[in-house]
Amino acid sequence: MAGSWGTVLTDLVPLGLVIALSPITVIPAVLVLQAPRRRPASLAFLGGWLLGLAALTAISVAAAGMLGGLHDSPPGWASWLRVVFGSALIVFGIYRWLTRRHHTESPSWMRSFATITPVRSGITGAALAVVRPDVSLICVPAGLAIGTSGLGATGDWMAAAFFVVVAASTVAIPILAYVAAGRRLDDPLARLKDWMDENNAALLAVVLVVIGIMVLHHGIQAL
Repeated sequence: MAGSWGTVLTDLVPLGLVIALSPITVIPAVLVLQAPRRRPASLAFLGGWLLGLAALTAISVAAAGMLGGLHDSPPGWASWLRVVFGSALIVFGIYRWLTRRHHTESPSWMRSFATITPVRSGITGAALAVVRPDVSLICVPAGLAIGTSGLGATGDWMAAAFFVVVAASTVAIPILAYVAAGRRLDDPLARLKDWMDENNAALLAVVLVVIGIMVLHHGIQAL
């Protein structure tokens, strides 16, 4: 069991970090802290984000369990699927790097955070998790790693909760820190937002390629 947990956590940490470290994850979490009603809007966004991630992960875990069996060693198709997803991440990362100069302006949905309400903030958090293709691309191999690990039903959902916590960490940290510290964080958060906004495409490209290599390596190793 300990060995299985070690293998699963080794797979899940880098997968969760590709979501957590994506500028498209961090920037909205910083932007929502500039909303007219910052505390309720930011907490609603965090709740929606957690709900969306949890739903995607649960679906992926359940699908992996039905396809591969919960108590067997990871089947060959799961390893090949990791190879495919890792390769896709690398290709997408290279594409984002080559086209990074065409993605210098924040999209309109990001600018809308300046007037967002708490209700709309919660809906936006959930929607961002569900509609972003990069998040879905990561939740699928995470579900495979969990659902084919042989940890049992309770272990699977504990591992899924761990993955969600890692993936949501960079949204939770600034929001909870602001709730605790208040306006003392305004200047650092504004500088962070400006820097990540300017380097959005390049940061995303690098993170995708690095995590894609990790996923590809795990897939090839398991074949």
